[in-house]
Amino acid sequence: MRRPPGINVLFCHIVIAVLLFSLCVAGTAIAADQKKAGISGTVRVSGAWALYPMMVTWAEEFRKVYPGVRIDVSAGGAGKGITDALTGMVDIGMVSREIRPEEQKPGSTFIPVVKDAVFPTINANNPVQKTVAMKGIKKETFNDLWVLGKPMTWGELAGTTTKKAVQVYTRSDSCGAAETWAHYLGKKQEDLKGVGVYGDPGLAEAVKKDVFGVGYNNLNYAYDAKTGLPVSGIQIIPIDVNGNGKIDPKEDLGTKAKAIKAVTSGSYPSPPARDLYLISRNNFNGLSKTFVKWILADGQKYVDEVGYIKIAPKQLKESLKKLEK
Repeated sequence: MRRPPGINVLFCHIVIAVLLFSLCVAGTAIAADQKKAGISGTVRVSGAWALYPMMVTWAEEFRKVYPGVRIDVSAGGAGKGITDALTGMVDIGMVSREIRPEEQKPGSTFIPVVKDAVFPTINANNPVQKTVAMKGIKKETFNDLWVLGKPMTWGELAGTTTKKAVQVYTRSDSCGAAETWAHYLGKKQEDLKGVGVYGDPGLAEAVKKDVFGVGYNNLNYAYDAKTGLPVSGIQIIPIDVNGNGKIDPKEDLGTKAKAIKAVTSGSYPSPPARDLYLISRNNFNGLSKTFVKWILADGQKYVDEVGYIKIAPKQLKESLKKLEK
């Protein structure tokens, strides 16, 4: 049946309108992509080992959206991150501990972006490792080892007859892991006793090589990213938080998933659980601001994937507000 002429005209107008709308939407998307592609430059980042794996992933994913931007990321400890940022050596410093009052320079800005935790470690082949896994270690014993420097045997520590001495390791570089562990024991990093080792990977390696060694590591250096189990060669020492002489289910740190659950539920002490920060000499601006805003928004979807713990929605909202000041 033949359509009336008016209907044909109306139909043509509708088709044209739809085509124009589609072209407009496509043009807007293309313009947005061209704008992102047109943004170029370099963002320099340095600092905490604890944030390094997460920052590498963020940098890689950000460059997929902004291919013209280069993100240079290097690790060297929280102290280096703060110093580099406040002296203008880098645009962003990674910090794995609370920012001290003397580090809060006029104009400097710091915001939390993710959570992490420090875990005490033992060599997987230690003869009392299984006993320690069942009984755990109390905070007072950690204090004896790292703060008082009290000589102890593994037998004394685990309640067995082993006469082998405990070898304590700590960090030699200014870092958030050591500062956080010290804070848990009521002290500062410089108060910790033990053989100093550089970096998170270095401390894990030291314990792996010493059957009678004890140390501590951040979450992603204590657990294997692929298996979710402790890094090969070490085990996590569960903390007997309630002091009942045994490890209850909520104190079990046998896998990364259990460790994260313990931190998020509050059954793992805080510290050693803590926020991780980004800091800048002045308020984040330019490419740095674009990158950090992306981290607080789209970048949060990669947190679970890399094995970190998300900060609370309220903190995210406050961080974004702080970024716009």
